[in-house]
Amino acid sequence: MKYLMVVAADLVAMVILAFGIYFPRHHRRDLVTAFLGVNICVVAVSLVLGTSTVGTGLGLSLFGVLSIIRLRSDAIAQHEVAYYFASLTIGLVAGVVGALNPVMVGLMVLVLAGVYVGDHPRLLRRYRQQTLRLGAAYTEDHALRAHLERLLGGRVVNMSVKELDLVNETTTVEVRYVAHPRQERRERSLQAEWTAS
Repeated sequence: MKYLMVVAADLVAMVILAFGIYFPRHHRRDLVTAFLGVNICVVAVSLVLGTSTVGTGLGLSLFGVLSIIRLRSDAIAQHEVAYYFASLTIGLVAGVVGALNPVMVGLMVLVLAGVYVGDHPRLLRRYRQQTLRLGAAYTEDHALRAHLERLLGGRVVNMSVKELDLVNETTTVEVRYVAHPRQERRERSLQAEWTAS
């Protein structure tokens, strides 16, 4: 019975993580499946390891190796890596503790709160990152910076030229910038119009 309570608490936490936080913000169905699958597997194996003579360290090392292989097999963003590790952590906490108690619930709430706040759309919302291919070869940083600021409507805080092609006259640059408040208001109004239509 205590294991059923643990699994129920784990599933509640994962529903909040996957369907309450991740999917409404990022809309990637495939990763919802991955988060739920990873979590359920971790809980199942952790509960079995907790009741057998096999060492917990062995089980945790196996999951460490599997998670590294999984995360290296497909290009995912850094915030999605955080969701992966949150689902792993929730599963390990539930499986290793093995009983519903305030510490387990508190740790799950802490993980959920960390992901919720860290990935909140309002947190540092004016800070953006883009990789652009420009139809001109920029050899001087100040000219490139001025062009990017005009193009993006914000202040460039960091830029890194990834490729400079003088033959085809192109520049590929990764840029981090702070959107101007007017630009942000315009984007919000366009998004509201698009949502209404």
